[in-house]
Amino acid sequence: MSDAMLARAPRAVLATLRSDPRDLWPEHARRLYDHLVSVYGEDDLLPTLAAAWIAHQRSVHTQKSYARGFRAFEEFAREHGAHPMQVKFALADAFRLWLEQTPTWVRVRGGQRGEMARTGAPYADASRKNALSAASSFFAYLNKVSDDGVKNPFDAVQRPYVNPDHSPTPGYTEAEWARFVAIARDEHRVAAYRKRAYALLLILYTCCLRIDSLLNARVEDLGYDKGHRVLLLEKVKGGGRKKKPIPPVAWDALQDYLDGRTTGWLFCTASGAQLDEPAVWRLLQSLAKRAGLPLRGPHGVKGDAVTHALAKPDARPDKVQQWADHKDSRTTQLYNRRRELLDDSPGYSLAADVASALTYDA
Repeated sequence: MSDAMLARAPRAVLATLRSDPRDLWPEHARRLYDHLVSVYGEDDLLPTLAAAWIAHQRSVHTQKSYARGFRAFEEFAREHGAHPMQVKFALADAFRLWLEQTPTWVRVRGGQRGEMARTGAPYADASRKNALSAASSFFAYLNKVSDDGVKNPFDAVQRPYVNPDHSPTPGYTEAEWARFVAIARDEHRVAAYRKRAYALLLILYTCCLRIDSLLNARVEDLGYDKGHRVLLLEKVKGGGRKKKPIPPVAWDALQDYLDGRTTGWLFCTASGAQLDEPAVWRLLQSLAKRAGLPLRGPHGVKGDAVTHALAKPDARPDKVQQWADHKDSRTTQLYNRRRELLDDSPGYSLAADVASALTYDA
């Protein structure tokens, strides 16, 4: 690290201020800071610089994914005896290979609460690309805050190719989705959990939301505008605020769940704490098992919503794009292409001909 950068060390700068700007950091920046301090201590530059880099990102989604990717990079560098800020190209390129081969962290069945082990499948293409992008973004940030520049060792590292027409998340048909929601509405033995599950799924689906955005919403964000019940929330990608109209069936389910509550997290635990994403994952997997459907996470709900909306006879792709908060129309059209690759497969016609010929021969 250069003398110029050391002279601008975060702790030295922070000591001159009346209040600590780290108090303003978003959740994922604070979590990364606490983790890195536990490993490197407060006197190391890394915790403050890495957390400030996360706080610098505009959207909650990017903050979360970059923090997750950076933790994988930091773990790799530490295992190889290198400080993350001192990594050069050779080790950066080895990180790419490490991601291809290293098992991922998964929860230990029957283990203690929170116990994890590296026994999962190696990182998927999208996860590897995210981790490499996160590490590269961190060094680009260091270059910005340094007076004499920091070379990015990831500039020449090849990223995995991610086929935009492939999604590992299985989709549900509209009939399957209706069965899925009906089970959420009718089958949980505890009425409060049943109402919460039903309202959560309808809001996710009919408002076309990412789960991060919905879980960060509060009851105070509900409102009324020009005849519409609306939810004012932070857009997870790109930042900013947006009003989402809530259709009547979803509004009624939400009001039934809230039961007069006017403050707090929109979706919360029995104690009033914020509902977290792992809890929603468990809910969706439990419902999928009961419905006899493929298991998947919350993002599949938004994917279904976009796919089903585009399949309507009167669908307007530009309207669906705005509703889904897609910056680029090509993102919206991906859902159409993925559906068409299945629905319009020539294999169905060939199979029908073969079946007909076999029946005739019989």
